[in-house]
Amino acid sequence: MLIQLLAEDPLAFFLIVLALVFALVLHELGHAAAALYFGDDTAKRMGRLTLNPLAHLDPLGTLLLLFVGFGWAKPVPINPLRFRNYRLGLFVVSIAGILVNLVLAVLAALLLKALFARFPGEVLAAFQGANTMVGSLALAVYYFASLNLVLAVFNLLPIPPLDGSKILQSLLPLRWHRLLWELERYSWLSFLLIVTVLRDPVHQVIAATQRAFLDLFF
Repeated sequence: MLIQLLAEDPLAFFLIVLALVFALVLHELGHAAAALYFGDDTAKRMGRLTLNPLAHLDPLGTLLLLFVGFGWAKPVPINPLRFRNYRLGLFVVSIAGILVNLVLAVLAALLLKALFARFPGEVLAAFQGANTMVGSLALAVYYFASLNLVLAVFNLLPIPPLDGSKILQSLLPLRWHRLLWELERYSWLSFLLIVTVLRDPVHQVIAATQRAFLDLFF
């Protein structure tokens, strides 16, 4: 887990924590901006159309990301009934944060490739425990790419209130939507299942995606 990096390379740890905050903020900002584009200013009126981390970070979700390997920020409040196009708006707003994390993961992977091409010895040494400025930066970029990928895959899970559940909802018949919105009230149960019964399957899915992602770029 990321927290282990604190003892191994404190500089890399603090760099990635800053980058992680940035990733979480941009994920939620993506939802808020997409909602505003489709005609719902709920998030804007509630102060969520901002880069201020205090408006977006969820203490428990952030701690779990550091200690468990997956987590979340505060969900952006939306009112889908205000979307100009309800079904399309629900789909785009729900997937917007995921796309932000995927773009950040790809950019970080490309930066890591560039660092390795320029400083191959220092980058390889960093992954073997040596601490250098370039090595710490490479580790931070690696974890940044990995955690953005985790955020994207985790949020794709079709479990309320994660984004994946709303993406699926946007594709289902309208007569089911009222029931699905009601399930949002039991989000605490979903997270309880994720960190207990579903923890290992979720880890396996995320690990497989990370391996495929790394194979693609490296």
